[in-house]
Amino acid sequence: MAYAVIKTGGKQYRVQEGDTLDVEKLDAEVDSEIEFTEVLLRGEGESVTIGAPFIEGAGVRAKVIDQFRGPKGVAFKFKRRKGFHKTKGFRRHMTKLEITSIA
Repeated sequence: MAYAVIKTGGKQYRVQEGDTLDVEKLDAEVDSEIEFTEVLLRGEGESVTIGAPFIEGAGVRAKVIDQFRGPKGVAFKFKRRKGFHKTKGFRRHMTKLEITSIA
């Protein structure tokens, strides 16, 4: 089965056809198709192609399933022995994708 390593949102993801993954928010409508051209590595069986930095002509197509906000995270600051502490919560905006094809 073919797999690839793609780069999006400053992170790298290893994907196969049929995978679902959550990435940093992409500017796309739900049920639309996206193509990732920043493919760092592509493998199928024993053959592996490595890009320098990207593979020319390679692409990974994905379908946008949902736009949502991720789980709550906490940023906590404090200064020892000073009685200072501050808590701030945040939720990242995320996009859920389903990989449809690797080319």
